[in-house]
Amino acid sequence: MVKKLVIVGNGMAGIKCVEEILDLEPDQFQITIFGAEPRPGYNRVLLSKMLQDESSFEHIVTHNWAWYEENGVRLYAGERVCNIDIAARTVETETGIKEPYDMLILATGSLPFIPPIPGARKRGVIAFRDASDCETMAEYAQTYEKATVIGGGLLGLEAAQGLLNLGMEVGVVHNARYLMNRQLDQTAAALLQRELEQQGMWFHLAKKTVNIMGRNRAQGLMFSDGNRLETDLVVLAVGIRPNIELVQGSGLKVNHAIVVDDYMRTSIPDIYAVGECAEHRGISYGLVAPLYKQCKVLAKVICGRETTPYEGSIPYAQLKVAGIHVFSAGDIREEGNETAVMGYDGMRGIYKKVMMRNGAVTGAILFGDTAESTSLLGMVRRGAPTTELASQDRGVSRAEEAAAALPEEETVCACNGVSKGTILRAITTDKLKTVEEVKSRTKASASCGGCRPLVAALVKNGLSRSTVSEAVVTLTDQEVVPVCGCTHYDHDSLKTAMVAAVCRTPAEVVSRLGWTRQQGCELCRPAVLYYLESLGLREISASSQLAGDVAIQATAQHSGESASASLRFVNFMDLNGGSQLFSESNQIGGEAWVEAVRLKERLLAAWGSRALPSPIAVAICPGPEYPGGVLVRDIGLSRSPAGWEVYAGGHAEHPVRQGRLLGVEENAEEALLMAIACLQMYRHNARYGEKMWEWIERTDVLVLRESVLDAALRSGLAGMAGSLRDYNSDRVTG
Repeated sequence: MVKKLVIVGNGMAGIKCVEEILDLEPDQFQITIFGAEPRPGYNRVLLSKMLQDESSFEHIVTHNWAWYEENGVRLYAGERVCNIDIAARTVETETGIKEPYDMLILATGSLPFIPPIPGARKRGVIAFRDASDCETMAEYAQTYEKATVIGGGLLGLEAAQGLLNLGMEVGVVHNARYLMNRQLDQTAAALLQRELEQQGMWFHLAKKTVNIMGRNRAQGLMFSDGNRLETDLVVLAVGIRPNIELVQGSGLKVNHAIVVDDYMRTSIPDIYAVGECAEHRGISYGLVAPLYKQCKVLAKVICGRETTPYEGSIPYAQLKVAGIHVFSAGDIREEGNETAVMGYDGMRGIYKKVMMRNGAVTGAILFGDTAESTSLLGMVRRGAPTTELASQDRGVSRAEEAAAALPEEETVCACNGVSKGTILRAITTDKLKTVEEVKSRTKASASCGGCRPLVAALVKNGLSRSTVSEAVVTLTDQEVVPVCGCTHYDHDSLKTAMVAAVCRTPAEVVSRLGWTRQQGCELCRPAVLYYLESLGLREISASSQLAGDVAIQATAQHSGESASASLRFVNFMDLNGGSQLFSESNQIGGEAWVEAVRLKERLLAAWGSRALPSPIAVAICPGPEYPGGVLVRDIGLSRSPAGWEVYAGGHAEHPVRQGRLLGVEENAEEALLMAIACLQMYRHNARYGEKMWEWIERTDVLVLRESVLDAALRSGLAGMAGSLRDYNSDRVTG
């Protein structure tokens, strides 16, 4: 039996519920929607785009009239529901239309908050909440010159930007000392204000409006300090309030909004509420992302499917006006929090601040570059440890870096709940090549657009890798993850095949092993170069290019890719020479310091420029009393009373790993041989790109330990690396 489902509200929440229900049970319900506006569904987040010269209402429509008809949804547009008869299970509109229901969803949204300012009801005073408000603003811009927005929050600044686009002189009045004071700190707010002033806005901060002046229409503002401001148009953007007038006195439990449980159920059976009109655990959300999460849960409840409960959302804000990018998430207050990360680049106008409490990420602010917004929002949601904040400069854009580092299950588009994995699968399966194609296919970046840089980076990464990381093929009856989309080989089978086919150049790898793309991609090019060198098939340096090789090698070198990943020294020792933390004249005794320096020089000379699967961080500490960080580095050598301790597999960033003790040697020479032997085993046995700690966890630390502790085997391994070259001419003794 088909059930009658009525939705009061044709906004983003109401339509999203219908979409989700149609995906689950397209034939189970007879769906009727009542919308107070005489319009089809549109994206309120993009209202400011209506005020741009090149945009119109059609640009922000999400569901045109045909969509309702095609999906069998009956829409009463321009019909405001004024009564719910709970006993008769019907709703009634102001024009007298009555509709029975078996299930009722209330998605009435919110109304603009009108502050109790004398004159707020005059002509020329409007809110900024729906498409009609935008049309009114555009009409005023054709006649008048000066506009003033009351409210320096997210909504107010977007309204002000829209008025600027219409050619008006725009001022913003805000009762706080700085803009977006609930989402930003003073530094970020000052940067924002400076950028907006350069675009033509002007600001009156810490001002309280006590009167809107004018006889027949608004002509000016009066402030509590007695100052006045002339204006032709006043836009109120000081907040919203849940639209709950319909349910007042109906018997539904109402607090600030309509009270719902974790499954969006109200206090009366078969009546549900979702979006801005709903109050969940004492909170009403005015953001798209929480709204869509609520809709997903509610749709499953309506369709009788099992679902995880909605447990709340982390508040965040994203402002995008005229090329200015601002992001804020979580608790950014100084009270009760500490600053975990803070960076400011005045030349580029980039600011980043991350807050923490008890070692966990609690909030974040980004200005100018918001590529990390998705990953930071995920950290705030999880209360991630601050160790996850550590990052390295990989020579790529911050958006590409953030895209690469993001787990595939992480949400990229919070507005529409689209994960990285979903985007990558769509790129591969549907052969998508642009952000617009991804948006059309997955809806990622279709709402607020804040995730667009990240989506663009994923498109770029997806095109070069040509496949998603979950794609697997069967080789010798085992599931393996291929190196990339250019080949069906995984790393281990690729090495075996290269040796078996006697491949000595990238061209031979491509032709003999059946590469699907002659130039390879950013994943396989450096891997091929590395395996050719590390397996001794052919020596390849970053500057070499033999005649006859196909473009796979030339492209790799042109883009800066090479087989080499070198040693770098951190903490006590610095690869560029000298001591980062100490010098000969400070705390460390001269003999201990000289010994550590010589160890570093010997290790560099012994290893040379040989390639490694992944860059290796080395820490050399002259004694246990000094903070050398040997336990959180790939290779750590520390002098102790018993001799030199050698550690391997430490990792200072997320996930933090403590290095494994390989052994203790009385003199520095044997400790150095142990470290070099470990590097040589790693070089030959690890997969390209595999970090040392990953390799050790994948294999067996006991086998590694036994190998490097065997004096003969250790010397043999070290000799393979060339470490014994002229070794006795300059011994390092302990």
